[in-house]
Amino acid sequence: MDLENNDKSDPDDFNPEEFDSGNFDNLKIPDKSEDIVGGIDYFIRHKTLFYPQPLKKGDKIALISPASEVKEEYVFGAMSKIMQRGYQPVLMEYALGPSDGSFASSKINRLTDLFNALKDEEIKAIMCTRGGYGCAQLLANFSYGMVASNPKWIIGFSDVSALLALWYSCDVASIHGPMAKHLANMPDNDPCSEALFKILENGGKFDYSVGPHPYNIHGKTSGILLGGNLAVLNDLADTTYDLLANDRREKDVILFLEDINEPIYKVNRILWRLLLSGRLFSVKGLIFGQFTDYKPDKNFTTMEDMINEFLNRYIMPEIPIVFNFPTGHTDLNFPLVEGAEIELEVREDFVRLHTI
Repeated sequence: MDLENNDKSDPDDFNPEEFDSGNFDNLKIPDKSEDIVGGIDYFIRHKTLFYPQPLKKGDKIALISPASEVKEEYVFGAMSKIMQRGYQPVLMEYALGPSDGSFASSKINRLTDLFNALKDEEIKAIMCTRGGYGCAQLLANFSYGMVASNPKWIIGFSDVSALLALWYSCDVASIHGPMAKHLANMPDNDPCSEALFKILENGGKFDYSVGPHPYNIHGKTSGILLGGNLAVLNDLADTTYDLLANDRREKDVILFLEDINEPIYKVNRILWRLLLSGRLFSVKGLIFGQFTDYKPDKNFTTMEDMINEFLNRYIMPEIPIVFNFPTGHTDLNFPLVEGAEIELEVREDFVRLHTI
């Protein structure tokens, strides 16, 4: 395959030692007062959120590994699928290592790849190859202008929820969706991959209808869709990247959550933190995605049983609530746009979630 490898870095534009100085006095916390270089022509303004421009056939999609190391066959398989859809995959220099312990590469190398993908104006989207752990290490090295001056889609979930939170803190839309393993292993007609590329091509629009769940709370609402991996978002609480921070509560938020390999009691503990902080009371809708790879405990057989009991006992919800939505660490992982304005309708026989 003729796969482009972007191994060019410009030392005049990027100094890894300065970029990752370890001096927390110089962290590049996103500052919305910072001038945005490049102007409004670089993106589509969607009310309070910058939407990257829709992709066209022939556009370049970068692949980076910002967290844990990834198998080569997943990366090359994903690149093949991207080519089949008419796009040019760009394998960033350190996406396949050299690995640094469990990380895909050193922190400086992972920063370099993300920085170079952002500054390359020919790259229109950035696909993360895998989650795992490591994205939180990168957040404070990016300023508001670095992300918003030439905004482009970033795609991923799990640990990549940290980067999606960075994008939202910079007022740029992003995609919580499938990564390299999914694209490589799933068939060409996989509905989640189809939905991902439709979002990329149609300016962030999506429309899903799924079946009911006995714990669903019926109702209809609209608001800003925010969320991701529960454990990752919990670790970002009270930081600049907190999706439910106080300065964002004036917006009606529809919160979606998923997780893997977290015991029932730990998820319960996080829900208590959200309750005690008052942040669960600020949401207009709740979407619980897939919670996988956990074991029953003495209190609850399933995660859904625990969540349902918690909500009914302590919140008495009068908002629409969805259980078992197909997003998370499963083959059915429908992409969602972080920060999108959506409408959620929960009825007895179906659930509909769509952009407005």
